Amino acid sequence: MSAIKSLPLVFQTFGDYQKPPLIILHGFFASARNWRSVAKRLSDKFCVYVLDQRNHGESPHSDVMDYPAMAQDLLFFMDQHSLLKANILGHSMGGKVAMWFALHNPQRVLKLTIVDIAPKTYEHSFDATIAALQQIPLEQIRMRKEADNYLQETIKDSHFRQFLLQNLVLDKGHYRWRINLSVFFRCSDNIIAFPEIEPGRRWAKRVLFLGGENSAYIDSPVIFKLFPSAIIDAITGAGHWLHAEQPDLFCERVLGYLEQDR
Repeated sequence: MSAIKSLPLVFQTFGDYQKPPLIILHGFFASARNWRSVAKRLSDKFCVYVLDQRNHGESPHSDVMDYPAMAQDLLFFMDQHSLLKANILGHSMGGKVAMWFALHNPQRVLKLTIVDIAPKTYEHSFDATIAALQQIPLEQIRMRKEADNYLQETIKDSHFRQFLLQNLVLDKGHYRWRINLSVFFRCSDNIIAFPEIEPGRRWAKRVLFLGGENSAYIDSPVIFKLFPSAIIDAITGAGHWLHAEQPDLFCERVLGYLEQDR
């Protein structure tokens, strides 16, 4: 991992620096802003750092986008901010970053919370979504609603469209993407995948895997191979974005786990 160039990530902080650190890692196409309300609630008990990962939000762009690189960014962030150890919570892509990081830097992790993802390669594709975003003629767009109209044919779910369009920002009178769509297109297979873990490398301590009842991302047999002491739980009435769909239950479960045996 030492040959990877680390990027200085943009972040937001919530809570008192005297409290135990909790780092939140968002998913693909998301950013720190999607986690603000949850971070504020968790900041009663923790000093919460919400990161924009590489090629997302306000953080720098890079042609390299895979889990070893993103985990290296996290290590660099912790070193920059003198965080010897931290609790880490990751959703979807961020959960894979958190798992890779914990498996390779176990001494830097207090407690691990993985949200609606497993350490495996999935079979879905992001190509249609990325292509739909790339096809929006930004130079002609005068308001976000026009961009939404372009997406309606390809992306039927209005909530998902609004989530994606949070990445469209007005800059000097013109719209541009905050996310790095060309790298997303080239590297999306890296995001769907999970890198091979060398034999014998395991996370023996407890870890909470929190899934949505209506989501199919949690894969218990795969999880137990690398995380034999995993606690696997599901939130009722929620899908993949359980933190947004059921924030009360989500925060309750996360705090219950993080505060146990502290």
